[in-house]
Amino acid sequence: MGNLGGYLAMEEGITDLCEDSLNLLNSNGAVVETAAPLFTLSDLWLCWTTLRHGGRASMRRYWEDPDTREMLKPELAYEIEDSFSITAGDTANANRIRRAWYRELDRLFKQYDFLVLPTAQVFPYDKNLSWPRRIADRRMDTYHRWMEVVIYGSLGGLPIVNVPVGFDAQGRPMGMQVMGPYGADKKVLEFALAYEGLTDFLDRRPELVPAA
Repeated sequence: MGNLGGYLAMEEGITDLCEDSLNLLNSNGAVVETAAPLFTLSDLWLCWTTLRHGGRASMRRYWEDPDTREMLKPELAYEIEDSFSITAGDTANANRIRRAWYRELDRLFKQYDFLVLPTAQVFPYDKNLSWPRRIADRRMDTYHRWMEVVIYGSLGGLPIVNVPVGFDAQGRPMGMQVMGPYGADKKVLEFALAYEGLTDFLDRRPELVPAA
């Protein structure tokens, strides 16, 4: 599913690595096609953030206590504060969207055995950077927008396995998510085992350098 038709900001080179690996599968008997969900993807973002932030309401006491508030990292404080404005109606709407997403996934899995997305939207980045503010010249409007690619399988409750797809010119690794239908955990693991037999990415190890 690539970058979902341009909806997701994706660092250059990620989809190329995924497509190269899928071409390897294609040459070994699998049928690989481009797929796109018939869904308003911004609705899924609203659904996910509502449910995620709403779940932080249980941590409100840490925000209200001056002794613990200063110990919260800014990203967590942001989610807790956002939970204050989430209503029962907001949660009901999020669950309505999620149910619609279940139906769309059922439609897709009637056509495909697996759905595939990149594991991440960026390659590994500097450890001193708390989170990427921009990807491919697109500003990330919240601290978790840069990992939006992971919400689709999670909201669907799907079994997912991450498999390696290789390395960029700098030696940074990347992978792809292989998602199967709800309850098809064994099928997903069998796919991963077969994939591992066709590739040698796991034989490569990073080149260690002395600590600065």
